[in-house]
Amino acid sequence: MLSTATRIFYAEGIHSVGIDRITAEAQVTRATLYRHFAGKEELVLAYLDQADRAIRGQVAAAQASSQSPDENVRAVARSITEGIRSPGFRGCAFLNAVAEYHDPAHPIHQAVLAHRQWFLTTVTDLLAQTGDAPADTPADAAGRHLIMLRDGAMAAGCLFDPELVSETFLQGVEGILQALTTPGSAPNAAD
Repeated sequence: MLSTATRIFYAEGIHSVGIDRITAEAQVTRATLYRHFAGKEELVLAYLDQADRAIRGQVAAAQASSQSPDENVRAVARSITEGIRSPGFRGCAFLNAVAEYHDPAHPIHQAVLAHRQWFLTTVTDLLAQTGDAPADTPADAAGRHLIMLRDGAMAAGCLFDPELVSETFLQGVEGILQALTTPGSAPNAAD
């Protein structure tokens, strides 16, 4: 059921897909679905949890494949472009979900925010370890910058040429790394 819901939610959106469609395509009864999930909201949260765990695994694998902090950042960036270049890419599951759940207090919106905070913290920590950056280098500004580049690449990746979008994103990440390791070129914390 979850794999069917994941496929349909990602391809078509959450609000546009009803429980009847999910049960029909998963070839289960409503009773079976409700034995596992209290309702559609819980199913959506399970979909987002699955996406979160997959991305965490992807980031961990990227980091494990690298030898240096700079290469860790590049490996994470390359893993993002692998997703953008993949068949059926429809953008970021979390950005897509939050576009449908505007209320910041809604549990689905909260799940998106929790994932994004984890990702921001992760890339900020990685950026803080790069090169010979001085201790006062604002890795938090660089982390926000990388997240914004990623968000743009995820949106553009399903609208334009994924190869061009991926190349542009990777060039932006190189610019962030260069700014962090070149004295006087890093953005200040107020930026």
